[in-house]
Amino acid sequence: MKKTKILIAAHKKFPMPKSIGYMPVLVGAKQNYKADIPYQRDDEGENISNKNPNYNELTAVYWAWKNLRDVDAVGLVHYRRLFFERRPYKLDNVITVKKINKILDNYDLILPKKRNYYIESNYSHYVHAHHKEPLDKTREIIVKNYPKYLGAYDKVMKRSKAHMFNMFIMKKDAFESYCSFVFGVLEKLEQKIDISNYSVQEARVYGYVSELLMDVWLETNNYKYAEIAWGQLGGKNNVKKAISLVKRKMGIKTKTHFN
Repeated sequence: MKKTKILIAAHKKFPMPKSIGYMPVLVGAKQNYKADIPYQRDDEGENISNKNPNYNELTAVYWAWKNLRDVDAVGLVHYRRLFFERRPYKLDNVITVKKINKILDNYDLILPKKRNYYIESNYSHYVHAHHKEPLDKTREIIVKNYPKYLGAYDKVMKRSKAHMFNMFIMKKDAFESYCSFVFGVLEKLEQKIDISNYSVQEARVYGYVSELLMDVWLETNNYKYAEIAWGQLGGKNNVKKAISLVKRKMGIKTKTHFN
């Protein structure tokens, strides 16, 4: 029987799935802690909790990488964005660990269905919404320190589809490989860019960049993956997203995620 833990990144108290195997994690725990929040804190053991304003949900991933022991698979979802077995999107319908383990019998990892930007490449979508420098510096880091990833990086940037949102469920060996690559790149990126004048939203840069690193890592290492449906509690803000897309095409930087 595989032991699978699915982290649920949250910065506040929120209704959580009751299904066995789900672990709510309070990210940015020092700043966000309140006495009535019973979640696992991301500032225990070896951690980067203090970087949560810049790394987003990745502080939960880092905590699991360094501290979660005796597991066969690790996953990450968000307190409102989860993997579901069926509609409607409500907590009773989240995918069970039993179902996940059956999928992992044949695959190395599970990812959300790809997001399609249609008229934009992954690169153009990013630079229309965020500062361009971090993504360009990321490529320089890959050229110098991770050259075997360069071919996949360039391919991913030219595509209009990608596995986004930092959502996944991975067997332990894949999880170790993924974390080593992503946190290695981001640690070096911190030394390359100055974000002191970034807005609060843009300061989340390392979380944003990491989303595009998922497929770079995946394709370089040829892991076998399954895609499953994801959904958002409370629905998706499609109108806001459409307005955001139009603004970006006009050269106005906007939000890319709506929570």
